[in-house]
Amino acid sequence: MIVPGVLWTLIVFSIATWAILLIKGLQFARNRVENKRFQKVFWEAKSMEEGESISEKRPGTMASIARAGFAVVTGRDIAPKNQALAQKINRSDRLERSLRQQIQRERRSLEGGLAILASIGSTSPFIGLFGTVWGIMEALITIGETGEAGLDTVAGPIGHALIATGVGIAAAVPAVLVYNYFTRRLKLTVSLMDDFAHDFYSLAQQHAFQSQAPRPVAQEVSSPSPAMG
Repeated sequence: MIVPGVLWTLIVFSIATWAILLIKGLQFARNRVENKRFQKVFWEAKSMEEGESISEKRPGTMASIARAGFAVVTGRDIAPKNQALAQKINRSDRLERSLRQQIQRERRSLEGGLAILASIGSTSPFIGLFGTVWGIMEALITIGETGEAGLDTVAGPIGHALIATGVGIAAAVPAVLVYNYFTRRLKLTVSLMDDFAHDFYSLAQQHAFQSQAPRPVAQEVSSPSPAMG
């Protein structure tokens, strides 16, 4: 029962690998399209208020980062009872921390399933080898008990046991390739999110970290008084 159990375990691993490939592929593709559409509309906004409205309506990781940034810019990130304490923290520092934390949240969401691929890729060959060793051991025990050591008696059980190693390698190779592919896609996505967060920070800095740009203070120029006649 050991060798069939190993084979079925490897088959389940292989099915899981292809399922994760499909799910993560759709997730990354959808996120890429959403981010492109969001950035195109967001950077065409004429004001911070319009940009905030766009980010509230759009899906995607970059829209989530923008929402986290606008929460700090508008002061919604602080509960009313903590307003006095929060004012001691520079708003630019709060914005930088909020953007960084949101990027980490989005990264953890995109990383879902990659640990499973890494585990499958690293353990499948050993599981297959375990099945092979167990099958060969059973074959040798049977040969010792029966005393029959002919080629027809040995080749069948040992050949059946070697299938486990082959299936283990067949399950591990796609898992490693898929893991490496999505790891590269994840690094690229995180890099794009970092770039967007940096641009958002610069935009907020231009508006003095407020939802509305500060109005310039008009300088009063005193006109000379007319001469008294």
